[in-house]
Amino acid sequence: MTDTLKILAAQLNPIVGDINGNLELARRTLQEGADKAADLVVFAEMFILGYPPEDLVLKPSAVEDCMAAVKQLAKESADLPAFIIGSPWQDDGLFNSIIYCEGGDISARYDKQELPNYGVFDEQRLFAKGRSPACVVDLKGVKTGLAICEDVWFERVPSAAHAAGAELLVIPNGSPWRRSIHVERAEAFDRWSDLNLPYLFVNQVGGQDELVFDGGSYATNSTHAERCGLVGQFESGTELVEFDLETRKLILKGKGCRLDHDGWHMEYRAATLALCDYVNKNRFPGVVLGMSGGIDSALTAAIAVDALGPDRVWCVMMPSKYTSSESLEDAKKCAEALGVRYDIINIAPGVGAMDEMLADAFAETQPGITEENIQSRLRGVTLMALSNKFGHMVVTTGNKSEMAVGYATLYGDMCGGYNPLKDFYKTEVFSLSRWRNDNHPRGALGPAGEVIPQRIITKPPSAELREDQKDEDSLPSYDVLDDILRGLVDREEDIRDIMQRGHDEATVKRIEHLLYLAEYKRRQAPPGAKVGGKNFGRDRRYPITNRFRDD
Repeated sequence: MTDTLKILAAQLNPIVGDINGNLELARRTLQEGADKAADLVVFAEMFILGYPPEDLVLKPSAVEDCMAAVKQLAKESADLPAFIIGSPWQDDGLFNSIIYCEGGDISARYDKQELPNYGVFDEQRLFAKGRSPACVVDLKGVKTGLAICEDVWFERVPSAAHAAGAELLVIPNGSPWRRSIHVERAEAFDRWSDLNLPYLFVNQVGGQDELVFDGGSYATNSTHAERCGLVGQFESGTELVEFDLETRKLILKGKGCRLDHDGWHMEYRAATLALCDYVNKNRFPGVVLGMSGGIDSALTAAIAVDALGPDRVWCVMMPSKYTSSESLEDAKKCAEALGVRYDIINIAPGVGAMDEMLADAFAETQPGITEENIQSRLRGVTLMALSNKFGHMVVTTGNKSEMAVGYATLYGDMCGGYNPLKDFYKTEVFSLSRWRNDNHPRGALGPAGEVIPQRIITKPPSAELREDQKDEDSLPSYDVLDDILRGLVDREEDIRDIMQRGHDEATVKRIEHLLYLAEYKRRQAPPGAKVGGKNFGRDRRYPITNRFRDD
């Protein structure tokens, strides 16, 4: 039998700041590694503190506790497999480090070289750059190079490890998911494929505020194309990988196994896992949301049920005098299909009370958007009252198109703790709803089949805050709006480039104006998972006071 170096890849879901909990998770995994006769266990980047730690890593006591936890784990694991684990490290500078431990001691430390400082990352503000691009340890006679996440998006660190004699590269990661991530990883990692250096990519999994991590850990002997997926995407677990000591190659079980292509399945699972972890890691018993009979709340309810199970989702219809009978029927039918608790709380008495309260102040004025917003805000107050009384987190239901142009009410439909649709444009909401009706996502806790009634998908969208209101009364069609917004938000295009695609100049300029005008609202919006190229919040941070217009 060929002798091999056995490595347990640990694709796990640590919790930011839960040092003791993450330490205990590492202990259990090391014991699993021992039970499977592993020579090495590999954990993700910044595993002990959790990733991304943001400014928590600037708190000295947090870093001290992490370092103490790693030293304790090393000492108590003398008879267990060697391991590599991510942690912040203070040593004449604060570093994003991975620690190599064997035989009860810390044997080596590698400090991250390439500190990302774009998009959702700001590591240059938090960490010092590592002093050496190469760290090679000897494990069972195999010269094993170490690198961390962004280090392998460029050639310098892999090349340095190869020059230092590395026969295998081990790469702990905290690489967040987005719909283009697999293409981006492939293009980046293949830049140094001519090194013919086998490598193991170990990524964390789980939701952390506005980011979601897919895991997607894999092994390969050279290129991204021949990668062998290990645990899978959006799932926690471990997988034993073997390095053949005779051929000096990883033993691959099959190309692409356990890795899915990008598409609606991955986007839906990303949204589901992000909501699940936000609710569970923050210890909410469940969620409550307003069920309007429209597509946004229906899809949000489906995601919540698939994430948490129907018994933890509470849908509330809050009709006013403008709510149509169709909306009442559709909301009830959707709730029944999902199997959730469903209640009706009529806001008409509250609207009447507000009308009476404001009668003198509003005398001799015409009803308008103010009265519409009162309805939305009464719904927000109602949901927050239920949340305060029973502990359920309010989930908001607004999509990226609405948030972009400000068609959302502060302290009304924007009221809540998390928004699963925050980074989905309205046209994507329609597509994702159709997809969910035709597919039952892996791991979903909700029922299979049509969970969003067809009429919800096909009827014209409306906020129903005035008689016969339709979204397209005041906005271009969502196909037009979303194409303009992708240009303005995701690609930062000049308005002339957008107009060249056939869009009217006045419409493009109006949408740009609304986009800039609504920045103050987005600053007060709840978090939601990044799925696209540039999300509102961590990615796109525009000034609120801003007179620039692309003329």
